[in-house]
Amino acid sequence: MKKILVLEDESSIRSFVVINLRRSGYEPIEAETGEQALELLEQNPDVKVALLDVMLPGIDGYEVCRRIRATDSRVGIIMLTAKAQEMDKVTGLMTGADDYVTKPFSPAELTARVDALVRRTSVDEAPEDDGEIHQGPFRLNTRNRTLEKNGQRIKLTQIEYAIMKMFMDNPGRALSREDILNTVWGRDYFGELKIVDVNIRRLRIKIEDNSTIPTYITTVWGYGYKWGF
Repeated sequence: MKKILVLEDESSIRSFVVINLRRSGYEPIEAETGEQALELLEQNPDVKVALLDVMLPGIDGYEVCRRIRATDSRVGIIMLTAKAQEMDKVTGLMTGADDYVTKPFSPAELTARVDALVRRTSVDEAPEDDGEIHQGPFRLNTRNRTLEKNGQRIKLTQIEYAIMKMFMDNPGRALSREDILNTVWGRDYFGELKIVDVNIRRLRIKIEDNSTIPTYITTVWGYGYKWGF
């Protein structure tokens, strides 16, 4: 059974999430504080996805997300938030989350989001081939799924790697936001197109010489993005 960390301080919500994850064949690991969640992740390195509530006493969900990403780029992260403001969603994604779900949410929606991230994690564990893609200063190793720029390793999340692979497989081609969403998150993804934009922003910070004036990932206004030099 695949392990899913559930960080939620409200016991009624945590129980609701845990019950539905078990029904879907997952093994939930429960935490009610950020500190406890980090300890459990250390004890369970095989956790596939972490569900992190944002509003917590002590270490909040954003900080837990940052700490996870500082050491682990593979685990999938979904932020659980009661806030509907745009900035809260963006903040969660910019700290390294792969997705967000706004409370109240349905069991079907949450399970679909978890399923999508678990599939992405499983794909990442299966080597595609033993090749490399060289473009400009970048080298993408498709066997160990790493990216280097001028010989320096750039740490990518599973989502960021999938976006880079899509770009480098299609140099010079304008890719719509819908194309990127369907390829990276899956055609059954429930979420909004803005998740593509925020992940592109995060990726630009990592790979561009100046993320405010991008030269590698350029915007095709009203459509999507293009990879080129």
